[in-house]
Amino acid sequence: MGESHVVIIPDVLFQILWALTFLSFPHKIAGIRKDVGLPQKLVCRNTVQGRYLLADDNGYVCTALSVYPWTCCCPETGERFSCQGCNLVSKCCNSYEYCVSCCLNPSMTDEDAVLKLKIAKPVTAGTYPSAFDFCVGRCRHNSASVVHENAYVSDFHHCYSLQTNSSRVIEPNFERRLAGIDIVIGKQGESCNSACMSKGKSCVSNKLSVINRCELLEKYMRCKGSCFASMGADQPAEVADNAPKDMYPGACLYSQTDSMLSCDGSHKQTRRLCPCA
Repeated sequence: MGESHVVIIPDVLFQILWALTFLSFPHKIAGIRKDVGLPQKLVCRNTVQGRYLLADDNGYVCTALSVYPWTCCCPETGERFSCQGCNLVSKCCNSYEYCVSCCLNPSMTDEDAVLKLKIAKPVTAGTYPSAFDFCVGRCRHNSASVVHENAYVSDFHHCYSLQTNSSRVIEPNFERRLAGIDIVIGKQGESCNSACMSKGKSCVSNKLSVINRCELLEKYMRCKGSCFASMGADQPAEVADNAPKDMYPGACLYSQTDSMLSCDGSHKQTRRLCPCA
């Protein structure tokens, strides 16, 4: 019979063989990747009510059919902050959506300034939370080119400019310019000639331009619907509470054109602020 041999595997060689055997079988490795995150969903605010066009808060204008349904954003393919159809001097546009887009341009609107503006006259009224809120409201409600009965002087009636006579700061020499003048509030539909005559006085026509300011209107009248630029011989004035809604009942109006001011002017839906002596 042959002699049998026993092979003794050294410990080091055994460990190597065990490692190779372990690695030859597939095994599951679990882990968490820290470099992968869920993309943040971008959601826009837009002007919503446009029948054909929308303007979003990024400053883009698009058709109502092309807006992204999940984000409400316009495609970023057109011009941002477009002022198409806008007069950059008067800051008025013939389209509401392009008025909002143009208004959002930082070179057109000082965001720090508009965020300090009060939305309305009452003490409890807040300020605009964003430039988009200012532009949306300003382009919709501004009456810079309005003639009474909601008729417009031109097609450029969506305006985003700040009111030029609405600094709310009375000039130091302002009171001296009204020395000897009594401020009289006329009745609804009454001219300043009639209002002053009822007090035994006469209307001083060259002082109409002096009181043609929002801060004076707000001092003597409620102006609960804010103070708007307009055009008319019956201004400065306050719109009567019973006026049609499209005339902004309770709002005050100052004229952008001093040459139109007249002591004879009147309108059935306003009460005049009159300088009498």
